[in-house]
Amino acid sequence: MRVAGQHYQTIWLDRENSKVFFIDQALLPFKFSIKSTNHHEDLINAIKTMQVRGAPVIGITGALALLLGMSVDSSDENLNCLSQEIIKARPTAVNLAWAVNSMNEEIQKISQERRLDFAWSYAEKLIQNDIQCNHQIGVHGGQLIIDNNYNNILTHCNAGWLATVDHGTALSPIFEAFANNQKIHVWVDETRPRNQGLLTCWELMNEKIPYTLIVDNAGGLLMMEKKVDVVIVGADRISINGHVCNKIGTYLKALAAKANNIPFYVAAPSSTIDINFKDQINFDIENRSTDEILNIQGLDENKKLSSISLSKFNAHNPAFDVTPNHLISGIITEKGIFKPEDLKTIYA
Repeated sequence: MRVAGQHYQTIWLDRENSKVFFIDQALLPFKFSIKSTNHHEDLINAIKTMQVRGAPVIGITGALALLLGMSVDSSDENLNCLSQEIIKARPTAVNLAWAVNSMNEEIQKISQERRLDFAWSYAEKLIQNDIQCNHQIGVHGGQLIIDNNYNNILTHCNAGWLATVDHGTALSPIFEAFANNQKIHVWVDETRPRNQGLLTCWELMNEKIPYTLIVDNAGGLLMMEKKVDVVIVGADRISINGHVCNKIGTYLKALAAKANNIPFYVAAPSSTIDINFKDQINFDIENRSTDEILNIQGLDENKKLSSISLSKFNAHNPAFDVTPNHLISGIITEKGIFKPEDLKTIYA
């Protein structure tokens, strides 16, 4: 993704100085800031506080936290303890456990004296794999948009470049189709409570793709008015039966799309598919701090980040919901586009 004409990944390695660099997404779209660290605790905190957010890049960040944390002690015991600590940072996004466990298992196959060097190479491999997978999601999904002449696309939350190392999931097909001269306009859900739709607007603005920001509950009306051709969202966890866990409010968009005969697609890499997740609600949906609802953040008159607190009110803040497979037209992965019920044949 380009920012002021320069290409960036959301997270990258500096092996020579044993550091990890990442874009602080908690400050966007108000401020573009790059952080660096050589401490695994900083990356765990970045996951918890959503300085990095989006299932794929959360997974990569978790793997890099393991890399930094094992730099002093690469024993099996320390690797296992670190892995559990990192995975607890965000319980819902399956990519976190997938990436951390994958890295831990591969490291433990290597002799003690070679582990750290191997871990740096394996971490870079995970980063490049994420980039390639999300590009392929764009290729498959972009062709879907072009073939069906989908001009008006509705998104929810941010599943773009910022949610991955590069390219994005739900936005990757949009970037690809637009690059191939497809006429595109994106309806962007603001996505309360963290207003992550603003990140989508920021990405689309940088790519000069036409967009319009809407409040979450405007989507149904737009569908009823035939102003939406297709809905494309990302995912934090997908069951082997094709149920999709994603940012809160996704389920309501899927219901509205079904009622108005509008295709509803989910875009995600295969690492988001959880073969142990079969039922619709058999896993822990993260409940985040009510401060996210009761504190409104913005820029003050001096263009500094500030917030207004409404802490005297009661609130409840579930971060995700589950969209049943019968509401989903297809799931766009790096391997192609599949019906939800076909995942168990392809991936089991």
